[in-house]
Amino acid sequence: MKKTSTRLADGRELIYYDSRDDVVRDAVDRRPLDPTVTTSEVRRDPLLGDSVAIASHRQGRTYHPPAGECPLCPSSGDRLSEIPDSSYDVVVFENRFPSLAGDSGRCEVVCFTSDHDASFADLSEEQAGLVLDAWTDRTAELSHLSSVEQVFCFENRGAEIGVTLGHPHGQIYAYPFTTPRTALMLRSLAAHKQATGGENLFDEVVARELADGSRVVLSSDHWVAFVPYAAHWPYEVHLYPRRRVPDLLGLDEDARKEFPQVYLELLRRFDRIFGAGEPPTPYIAAWHQAPFGSLEEFESVNRDDFALHLELFTIRRTSGKLKFLAGSESGMNVFINDVPPETAAERLREVASS
Repeated sequence: MKKTSTRLADGRELIYYDSRDDVVRDAVDRRPLDPTVTTSEVRRDPLLGDSVAIASHRQGRTYHPPAGECPLCPSSGDRLSEIPDSSYDVVVFENRFPSLAGDSGRCEVVCFTSDHDASFADLSEEQAGLVLDAWTDRTAELSHLSSVEQVFCFENRGAEIGVTLGHPHGQIYAYPFTTPRTALMLRSLAAHKQATGGENLFDEVVARELADGSRVVLSSDHWVAFVPYAAHWPYEVHLYPRRRVPDLLGLDEDARKEFPQVYLELLRRFDRIFGAGEPPTPYIAAWHQAPFGSLEEFESVNRDDFALHLELFTIRRTSGKLKFLAGSESGMNVFINDVPPETAAERLREVASS
C-alpha cells in the first residue's frame, strides 16, 4: 500500500491509498473554496449521562446530487470534485460538513472506489483489503489526536438508511469520549469479569454461538459470523476475529488476508436475503473498537479485554417493509424484533454463494 497525503483548497486533509507503489498523486484542488467553518459542539445530557453533537452547519450539506455532480467521483476536466485526481483506488478526506470538529473530535469520509455505480460488495478482494488498510491506518493516526478517545469506522448504505450521496463510501468518526454503546459493553465486561474471577464475556459469547451453531452464518480459519442470540434488528450479523484483539491494529496478517473474502461474502448474502429482483439491501456496517482513552471508570477492565468486531444489520424486515424505531425503541430503547435470530441465520446460510 502507498499512502499520499495532500490538502484540499480549503485546507482539509485528503489521503490517497493506492495498491501500487509507483502511482504519483500530485493533482491540485482547483476549486475556489472558502475555509471550512464549523459550529460543532458536544453537550452532555445530565440525566442520561450521554453526549449529543450539536452541528447546525450540517443543514447545508450536499443532498442527493445527480450522478454527474457527485462530489466523491474523481475530478474530470472542468468538473471538479472533492478528489482532485482523475482516478483513485481508496481515498480518505476530512468531511466538509463534520458532526465533530476541533476539540470535539474529527469526521472523515472514506471513498471505497472511484466507480460511482458500484457497492462495497462489488469490490475485488484486493480492493476490499485496501479499504481495511485505510481503516487501520486512520484508526492509528486518529488515536494520537489529543481530542480523540474512540475511533468508529462505519458504512451507511442505501437511501432508506438516510444516505445522501449514492457513491460507495463510508465514514470515520473520532469521538472525544467513549460512546454510550461501548460503555455499556465495558460495564457488562467488567461485571462478568468480577463475577467469574476473570473470564472474558466476549470470548464466552463467541464460544457459546459456535457451540450452539443455530445462529452461525459462516466461519473460517480466522473469522466467525453469527446472528446474536438477542438480535435487535431483523437481519443482524456480528463478525469476530477468532483471536481476540482490541482494535483493527491488532489483527494479524492471516486475519487481514482472509477478511476480504469473508466480508464480501456476507455483504453479497445480504443483497440476496429478500430474493431475486429486490433492490439492494440497505444496511449499516459498524466496527466496534476499544477506546483509546482511560478505562478507569470500568474498574478491572483494560483495552485488551475488549473484542474488536463488526456489526452488520439492515432495517428492512421483509420485502418492501422497513423496521421503524417507534415508541418502544425510540422512547425506551427496548427493541422488538419481528424476525427470530435463528430464522435470520438460516436465511443467511441459504443464500450463500455457490
